[in-house]
Amino acid sequence: MKLYRALCLVAALLGSAVWTQATQAAEDPALDSATASAVVEQTINLNQATSAELQLLKGVGPKTAEAIIAWREQEGPFQDVEQLLAIKGIGEKTLQAIRDRLTL
Repeated sequence: MKLYRALCLVAALLGSAVWTQATQAAEDPALDSATASAVVEQTINLNQATSAELQLLKGVGPKTAEAIIAWREQEGPFQDVEQLLAIKGIGEKTLQAIRDRLTL
């Protein structure tokens, strides 16, 4: 049982470290290019993404991510990425920066 707990703890710590590194890579271009490339190349499905996944997009923080999810729940699935312009905190500049990473 102790071995099982130790393995669970190690797995949780490794998962947390990977998530932290990926999040930092999205925010800090000075981090190693392999990690940054893995984050940059990831596409986000607007109709399925969690708040944490949406926050991997440049310029999308917790409030904007929650606003995207709230809009999706009220209006239904996104039909076009341009619909993001209806969300407070997302303008043309932000949409242009993240458009290539979005899918529907």
